[in-house]
Amino acid sequence: MPFKLPELNYSKDALSPHISSETMEYHYGKHHQTYVDKLNAAIAGTPDAEKSLEDIIKSSSGGIFNNAAQVWNHTFYWNSLSPSGGGEPTGELASAIQKQWGSFQSFKDAFSAAALGQFGSGWAWLVKKSDGTLAITTTSNAETPLTQKGQTALITCDVWEHAYYVDYRNARPKYVEAFWNLVNFVLYGFIENSLLDSDKALPLISIWAFRVSELLIDYYKGFFYLQLTITGALAYLFFFKKK
Repeated sequence: MPFKLPELNYSKDALSPHISSETMEYHYGKHHQTYVDKLNAAIAGTPDAEKSLEDIIKSSSGGIFNNAAQVWNHTFYWNSLSPSGGGEPTGELASAIQKQWGSFQSFKDAFSAAALGQFGSGWAWLVKKSDGTLAITTTSNAETPLTQKGQTALITCDVWEHAYYVDYRNARPKYVEAFWNLVNFVLYGFIENSLLDSDKALPLISIWAFRVSELLIDYYKGFFYLQLTITGALAYLFFFKKK
């Protein structure tokens, strides 16, 4: 099955005034769609057409890699944003940031500096390393943490100029500042190296349920069975409902 442009979890005008509906029309509706279309055209009739998006990214190069990785990167980016985003994370992520950078403000400053310092087109990422620590990284063009051993992406900021030129012209600092009003810490890292399976993305409602359960566990440590129950329900949703 060909890949499809994943649906947004919000309307195209929902991120305004920080990211306008006009930017969304071009960035999501045209740029992201074009990556999907070019990927489908490139893999049609080849063994790659039977692979998952992640497997294509990990095993390809050139144009196929560029388009597949940009489909993945952009979908991750849209889910790193939320109309109700902004503020500071809670729970496990907040503790990890505090441990790594000393304060959320120090992390925010370091992440912003990385996004502003990325030369040309690319991405700024918050990643979790295999040893459990956090790190801020940048990648150029279509490069992605998905191909980096021991890195799991948690949050990303797209610093390709098409992400902000309509709203901020060439003023990347203003765009990065606006990013902090939208960053979605509730769904941090929800993709966990599995983004698209054939023509659909993971159901966001089930992911929301799992993250909400995590937040509840943070506040009510004794409710272990709450998370166990929700996890079991998600397993049923993903594996048995498909059959």
